[in-house]
Amino acid sequence: MIELKLLLLLTVANGAPVIARRLMGGVLAQPVDGGRLFPDGRRIFGRSKTWRGLITAVVITALVAYLLQMGWVLGAAFGLLAMLGDLLSSFIKRRLGIPASGMALGLDQIPESFLPLWACKSVLDLSWPQIAAIVAVFLVGELLLSRVLFKLHIRDRPY
Repeated sequence: MIELKLLLLLTVANGAPVIARRLMGGVLAQPVDGGRLFPDGRRIFGRSKTWRGLITAVVITALVAYLLQMGWVLGAAFGLLAMLGDLLSSFIKRRLGIPASGMALGLDQIPESFLPLWACKSVLDLSWPQIAAIVAVFLVGELLLSRVLFKLHIRDRPY
């Protein structure tokens, strides 16, 4: 079932940076924004958006997509688009004054799940109701999984 595969890819793309941080420590931990400030005086994305997270999300999602027989190129694109959605949400959160790793329900989950689904809509022959359902399930699942990862001391916060 394509919806389950896509949920798995979204979970992998968004979970890989969290696990990579624990496994890789300071390797490639440089922030994507290089510490630069936007004209509003705030960081562009924040310190938690690193090259390590971006690279591992793309590579691991490509690997999982290949194993699911969806093709590694689709997986890499899907992982990259999920991370671009995540960067977009971080950019918006910084403009709203929400600190790095601060929670913004919906804003934290929708861009990173919607963007890759929307971009791959025609390639995967997805309907708008399918996309909406996957985004909704991802939102709820991500909140639940975050609590589990927090209890396992993999995440620093329960969201």
